[in-house]
Amino acid sequence: MERAMVEAPARRGDQRVDPSSDLPAEQARPGRLLRGLLRRLPLVGTLVGLGLGVWLVATNDLAAIGAAFGRIGPAGLAAIVGVRAVIVLLCGLAWARVLRGIPPSGRHAHPAKAAAEPPVETGAFVILRFVREGVNVLLPVASVGGEVVGGRLLTFWGVAGSLAAASLLADMLIQVATQVAFTGLGAGLLWRLPGEAAAVLAWWTTQAAVVAVAAVTAFFALQTLGAARGLERRLAALGRRFLRSAAPEGAKPEASAAGILSVQEALDVVWARERRGPIAQSVALHAVAWGLGAAEIWIVLACIGVEVSLTEVLVLESLSQAIKSAAFAVPSGLGVQEGGFVVVGALFGLDAGTAIALSLAKRVPDVALGLPSLIVWQTLEAKRAQVLPPR
Repeated sequence: MERAMVEAPARRGDQRVDPSSDLPAEQARPGRLLRGLLRRLPLVGTLVGLGLGVWLVATNDLAAIGAAFGRIGPAGLAAIVGVRAVIVLLCGLAWARVLRGIPPSGRHAHPAKAAAEPPVETGAFVILRFVREGVNVLLPVASVGGEVVGGRLLTFWGVAGSLAAASLLADMLIQVATQVAFTGLGAGLLWRLPGEAAAVLAWWTTQAAVVAVAAVTAFFALQTLGAARGLERRLAALGRRFLRSAAPEGAKPEASAAGILSVQEALDVVWARERRGPIAQSVALHAVAWGLGAAEIWIVLACIGVEVSLTEVLVLESLSQAIKSAAFAVPSGLGVQEGGFVVVGALFGLDAGTAIALSLAKRVPDVALGLPSLIVWQTLEAKRAQVLPPR
C-alpha cells in the first residue's frame, strides 16, 4: 500500500516524470529529442557522406579515376602512409608536451607527493594519438569520438580523469588554432592567384577564417578565464566515469578520485604562465604536422605525373582540411573531402578524376594506420587490469 502511494506520483495517466529533471514528460521531451538527434548525428553524417561520395564517383569518369589512382603505385602509397605516420607521431608528441612536467594526479600543491609520481611516458601519448586518429577516421562517430576514447585510455596510465579531460581540451584547442592559422595561410596564397574563381574562394575562406578565429578565442577564454566552471560538473562526471571504468575490480572509484583536481583546476595547471615553453612546443609541433600534410599531396600528384608548385599544394591541403573540419559531423569527411579536392583542384587545372584519385589516395593511410590502431585500442581495453591503475 505504501509502495503504491510512493510510486503513484511517478505515473499519472500517460505522463511520466523524468527522474533527472523532475519535469513531466511533455516538458522534458524537447531535451530528449535533442539528445537523440545528437546521438544519431554521426550516422546521418555517414549516410550523407557516402551518398555524396557515390554521386561524385558516378557523375565522373570512373575509368579516369582508376587510371589516375593506378599511376600512384605501391611505392607512392607507401610513401604517403609514411608521411601520415610522421604527422600522427608529431601530434602525439604535441599532446605529451601539454602535460609535460605535470604529475599524473595534477597535485602540484604537494611537491613531495608530486616528486614520487613517475611521469607518463611520451610513448603512451603517441600510441593513444594513433588510437584517436583511428577511431575518428574509421568509425561512424563525429570527429571528437577519438578524443573521448583517448581520454579514457590515458587514465589507464595513472592520469587523473579531470587532468586527462583538461589535456584533451587543451590539445584540441591548439590543434584547431594551428589549423586556423594554416587555413589563413592558404587564403593569403589564394589572394595572390589570378582569376575570379580564386578571388571568390579566397573571400569565402577569409570570412570562414575570421569566424574560426572568434570561435578559437572563445574556446580559449572558456578554458583559461574560468568561464568553463558552468560546464565543470558534466566534465567532472566524465572524468569520474573514466576512473570507474578503469578501476580494477573491487576498487572504490570514490577513494581513487579523492583529492584529484577538478577539470577547471586541471585546466588552470595546464595553462599556467610558467608552462609557456611546453605549450609553445606543442603549438610548433602541430603547425609542422599541418604543413607536412602538403607533402602527401605533392607525392601523389608527382606519381600521377602532375607538376605542382609549393603554393598549389599548400592551398590544396589547407583548404581541403578546412572543408573537412567544417563537416565534422560527417565521419572522416566522407564525400566532403573528395568534393573539396574537386572544387579547389579545379583552380589549378586538376580534372575531377585526378582530384578524386588524390582524395582516395589520402584515405589509404587512414586504413593502413587506423586498423592497427583499433586493434591496439581493443588490446588495451582487454588488458587494462595489467596497466597502471588511475590515481
